[in-house]
Amino acid sequence: MTLSLFSQFASPVLLGVPLIALAILLPWILFPSPAHRWLNNRLLSLEGWFINGFTKQLILPINPNGHKWALLFASLMIFLITMNLLGLLPYTFTPTTQLSLNMGLAVPLWLATVIIGMRNQPTHSLAHFLPEGTPTPLIPVLVIIETISLFIRPLALGVRLTANLTAGHLLIHLIAMATNVLFPLMPSVALLTGTLLLLLTLLEIAVAMIQAYVFVLLLSLYLQENV
Repeated sequence: MTLSLFSQFASPVLLGVPLIALAILLPWILFPSPAHRWLNNRLLSLEGWFINGFTKQLILPINPNGHKWALLFASLMIFLITMNLLGLLPYTFTPTTQLSLNMGLAVPLWLATVIIGMRNQPTHSLAHFLPEGTPTPLIPVLVIIETISLFIRPLALGVRLTANLTAGHLLIHLIAMATNVLFPLMPSVALLTGTLLLLLTLLEIAVAMIQAYVFVLLLSLYLQENV
């Protein structure tokens, strides 16, 4: 029972070849390419409006030195949203339920923000390890705590995204199984659980979008501290 519940998060394999690479590349195939015209269609106009609005809101509090990250943040946001939402379709696989993929996204981007801070403003970056006015006996303890909090940031990014998506998929799976079992026995209760399943699916769609936004927002906050 436990194996069947968590088997949905195993990377699918075809002829010994992992299909997670295909699942990662699929979102970019689905998006329409801009046409060489004065006016685009409604879909391209809506996509451009969303990207511009999101990028302006995200980059606004960041110093001009960090505005060069706008394209990366917008691409990462669209990539995560698409993978999260595609994973809610039947017979699909969600790559962002794999902690290895999320850590592979979180660690290099977090490390890039730290390196930028150490290179451009080393004094300001090192000042985060020791707040001003700290009593002398507490200096070693605070330095250790701030160091741990710095290195735990990429872990928090990856685990947050993985845990939220995994928990939502597990709840949907459990309630769907309960609905199938109860339908021939107690149709009224099965109708209630089916309604709950529909509401939970809508909630999971919102969670998939919100978690992608939170992932990129936290990266922008880390960048804001180091530029």
